[in-house]
Amino acid sequence: QVQLVESGGGLVQPGGSLRLSCAASGFTLADYALEWFRQAPGKEREGISCISRSDGGTYYADSVKGRFTISRDNAKNTVYLQMNNLKPEDTAVYYCATDVIGVAVCGSTTSAFGSWGQGTQVTVSS
Repeated sequence: QVQLVESGGGLVQPGGSLRLSCAASGFTLADYALEWFRQAPGKEREGISCISRSDGGTYYADSVKGRFTISRDNAKNTVYLQMNNLKPEDTAVYYCATDVIGVAVCGSTTSAFGSWGQGTQVTVSS
């Protein structure tokens, strides 16, 4: 059974850091692209960072570039999102997603990713 479980969210002050984890089970995460999305209240879900399946290339939205880092631990079948210098506008529910059919790649539309975690809340506030 394909499953993604996010963890690591919470409340943090502006300028603080959090590390989100996306643990996979039922499949090998490194065989597929894995993208982090977020959705703020009243806004559409947006892709913010992705790690590709082939060469492990990483991609970032302009809004998080230079502050967030995506990485993958193949031994733990887990992808991480290190978030530094957090801002109030980073407040959102964060989701990891993949596509075990293998169609979705980094940059694909949200609808191309068929397997999603339950989400973890990140709140940046003083």
